Amino acid sequence: IAPTAPIVVGGALIIPRGRLSMLMGHVESMTADPTARSAVEQAAMNAVMDIERSLGYLPRDVSAEKVGYDVESEIPMHLRASGDAPLRFIEVKGRRADAATVTVTKNEILTAFNKPAAYILALVAVDGTRTRTTYLQRPFRERPDFAATSVNYDIKELMDGVTVLLQR
Repeated sequence: IAPTAPIVVGGALIIPRGRLSMLMGHVESMTADPTARSAVEQAAMNAVMDIERSLGYLPRDVSAEKVGYDVESEIPMHLRASGDAPLRFIEVKGRRADAATVTVTKNEILTAFNKPAAYILALVAVDGTRTRTTYLQRPFRERPDFAATSVNYDIKELMDGVTVLLQR
């Protein structure tokens, strides 16, 4: 160690990713504000519950039970086609209207594979007080990797080649 002036051989400029995205004009698809995120999730759940009731079904919120879906909707006997399952298992994904991706947990994907005829992925685009709901049947093409905890899907690609049961 010598008492001489240091020689600078390089430097780095650290810019937070969120700030850089904002400066470049990119829109965040997920809000960092927990209150806004909670409002989107609640609007999505309300939209799905209202749709299920309008179809004559009996929906029940089971989201707190972490069973792989958010709504268990009973189909009354008089509305069931022969051989139909008595329940619909609906995973509700509320997203801002400008969102391009959706995150689905491993448990939710595995539930879709275990109950393919009864499982519905409800994508709900929330724009203020307006919602647009799309029900997808058999939305996933492959099971998640063993080590995965969740998978991010491009919404447009996810909707390609699947059965759309309902759009409202």
